[in-house]
Amino acid sequence: MNICGYYPESINEGEGLRAALFVSGCRHYCKGCFSAATWNFNYGEPFTPQREQEIIEDIASNPLLSGITILGGDPFFSSAEVSLFIDHLREAVPNISVWIYSGYTFEELIEDSHSEEYALLTRCQVIIDGRFQQDLLDTSLLYRGSSNQRIIDIPASLRTRSIELWQPKTTF
Repeated sequence: MNICGYYPESINEGEGLRAALFVSGCRHYCKGCFSAATWNFNYGEPFTPQREQEIIEDIASNPLLSGITILGGDPFFSSAEVSLFIDHLREAVPNISVWIYSGYTFEELIEDSHSEEYALLTRCQVIIDGRFQQDLLDTSLLYRGSSNQRIIDIPASLRTRSIELWQPKTTF
């Protein structure tokens, strides 16, 4: 797996101050994608064990972080590797909040509860799902680019077996 960016602090990829990890590789090929370079699985740098440990130590040492957001590309094309990273991160920061972006819909990701994609989904608290649709572009939306995309509370949705939208804790 390659990563094509890491921001130790960001306010753009989810609620609060979050670390942001960009995973290389995507096969959705959304027209108008703002980061089409990330479609290439070889883009960026290899996510070596050393680089992983540096990022984990960086996150663990920052008490101001609300969590981490994993995006790309699409992290679900590297589900096993991203799941392993989250497991390692939780060893250092047990209760860290994990947000994740995907061009897949929640419904697509829960189709097979034995898949690597489902396993990754269950490690996260919030997903911004759905492919970017240029004709539905809406720059006024919070944390997403097109109006078809949803911000979903994963644990609540898995419990109820229906889509439970995430509700902000802060007001703007």
